[in-house]
Amino acid sequence: MIGTVLCYVLLPAARLLQALRDAFFTCRKNVLLAKSPSTQIEGVFAATRGRSVPEEQEALLQQWLEERVENLPTSESVSAVRKVSVTLTSDWLEGSELLMTSLSDLNTSPEVTRCADQQHSELNALASSELQDHAVAELARLPAEETVTVGGSAPWAAVVPETDHQTAGCAGISVEVLNDDPAVLAWSLACDAETVPPVLPAQPIQDAVPFYPVPTEVPYHEILWRDWEDLSVQPCVLEQVSKSTPLFEFRVMSYNILAQDLVEQGLDLYVHCHPDILNWNYRLPNLLQEIQHWDPDVLCLQEVQENHYWEQLEPTFKEMGFACFYKRRTGTKTDGCAVCYKHSRFQLISLSPIEYFRPGLDILNRDNVGLVLLLQPVLPEGLGLKAVSPLCVANTHVLFNPRRGDIKLAQVALLLAEIDKIARTTEGSYYPVILCGDLNSVPDSPLYKFIRNGELSYHGMPAWKVVSGQEDFSQQLYSRKLLAPLWPSSLGVTDRCQYVTLCQPKKLGRREYSRDFLLQFRFCDVACERPPQLVLLEGVTDAKPAREHSAVTAVPKRHNSLSFLGKQLLFVCRCSGVIQHGLNLTSVYSHFLPQRGRPEVTTMPMGLGATVDYIFYSAEPVENKAGECRRLYKDGALKLLGRLSLLSEDVLLMANGLPNPFCSSDHLCLLASFGLEISSL
Repeated sequence: MIGTVLCYVLLPAARLLQALRDAFFTCRKNVLLAKSPSTQIEGVFAATRGRSVPEEQEALLQQWLEERVENLPTSESVSAVRKVSVTLTSDWLEGSELLMTSLSDLNTSPEVTRCADQQHSELNALASSELQDHAVAELARLPAEETVTVGGSAPWAAVVPETDHQTAGCAGISVEVLNDDPAVLAWSLACDAETVPPVLPAQPIQDAVPFYPVPTEVPYHEILWRDWEDLSVQPCVLEQVSKSTPLFEFRVMSYNILAQDLVEQGLDLYVHCHPDILNWNYRLPNLLQEIQHWDPDVLCLQEVQENHYWEQLEPTFKEMGFACFYKRRTGTKTDGCAVCYKHSRFQLISLSPIEYFRPGLDILNRDNVGLVLLLQPVLPEGLGLKAVSPLCVANTHVLFNPRRGDIKLAQVALLLAEIDKIARTTEGSYYPVILCGDLNSVPDSPLYKFIRNGELSYHGMPAWKVVSGQEDFSQQLYSRKLLAPLWPSSLGVTDRCQYVTLCQPKKLGRREYSRDFLLQFRFCDVACERPPQLVLLEGVTDAKPAREHSAVTAVPKRHNSLSFLGKQLLFVCRCSGVIQHGLNLTSVYSHFLPQRGRPEVTTMPMGLGATVDYIFYSAEPVENKAGECRRLYKDGALKLLGRLSLLSEDVLLMANGLPNPFCSSDHLCLLASFGLEISSL
């Protein structure tokens, strides 16, 4: 907030004029920032930050002097120039940086105008103050403890600033206006408090000025600043994107918006929050304005309460140009997942909601859900015979329970199987895939590595370790261990995360023969000879067919041995505890902030920062160096062009964690910009 300290000094006429110029420039700047869009002010103030505009200052100064001199006596108008008051202020609005990265959504703010008017009136009053001799005479009437001597000069009166919390620093902002910016709303809590903070008594310090501190607010919009990282200018991206290759660019947002029912059921998780900021009527405008500010083309939401979706969110999103789809959690849960896309940018090809609950299966007995959509980008008119690949978008919210990593793994496997079905082309490849969601797993956990590297050996692994980082249960004596197979074959999903009915068909030209037909050749010369490349397995492939035994009692024949070997190999593969997928997914975020030397976080449960929200996208794997187990990727047809930076735990702690007056969810939103290559037909 604005803290104003007033002190009387004598200045030469030149310094007087310069001080008035600077003061009026600040006032004028604040008024323009409140009333002008960013496109009109960026060119003016961005280029002149740190210096003044002489023409504008001179005009304002001349106008002010003409108005003030007319109201002053002749003797005072001449002598008043000798005396000014220096006002030290910290601008509430600095430059054009009010909310996140632009002021494109800033409406006219009467509060900022009032702030500028207050500064204007203060300067008028100070410039018309009395002469130095009269000020000294007035000073003699003050109590001794309210004077101070500065550096051998004459004593001057110390003006104590007002402490009214609704006027100090122009902080009187109403939260009843739902269209105000979230940054503006964040400053309004103190104004709506039922009690005014008491004025603290001055401490009796010798030779010091009595000072009553002005109530201050936390500058959330400064602390929670998030930069936009433009990745399209990086050399590795420039090499892959030719200037002649057009791209279909779009933005994707993933956001866990915190269902209100879950807030009320777990109030002990939000004891650090003021009750007002947990109210849905406060959180909803903030969430909608944040979404509208970043203007995504595809929006994936988690923890969307059903009645709020149908009554408030869907109607609002439709007015914003979105087509919306929602899937509520099964059972008694009242929240679910939603996927929205702008119908001007995409058309729906197919929609597949997923329910992870399977009756009778302990590994899938929870009520989490997901959505998988196949979208066709809509190219602008005038491109001629151009085409762009369809895009598969998936959204999910995986089980939270840190002890049941086996359930998380099975849920993700089901989701990947559904993506495999929706995104697979007729040639056996995949359309570009974007996977969003709250996976309740931290980076470099086994579950994360499975999604990113495409493979996980889980047999014998403690269930809690699959989500390593949420909680550590290594001290427990009898922790649950994952055993192979993780799910029964009746689920219809293979260990490659594909539906059995949709697996690759058998090679063309392959013929099938009946058992009776093959038994006719069991004693032929070829069947009795051991192939040199056959692996020797004792008791399996070391037997030789004998003609004197019947087909039933004979020692296993060669073809029977090979059949038995095939079954054994299938059983070993099924029970090896290894699951795989072939989608080649990598994360938008690096999960580390190199400039701060700290990990990124997307949520702060109980004051502890963690990353559990992700945006994965399709990429092309790069051949690893010897000894590296982490799969490397490069952009393919789907290119990552930019992303909204995340924050570290220490930064969120400065803002009192999540949620707070500025961020109305206990998660941060994720935002990324992509480009799909446009090809000629």
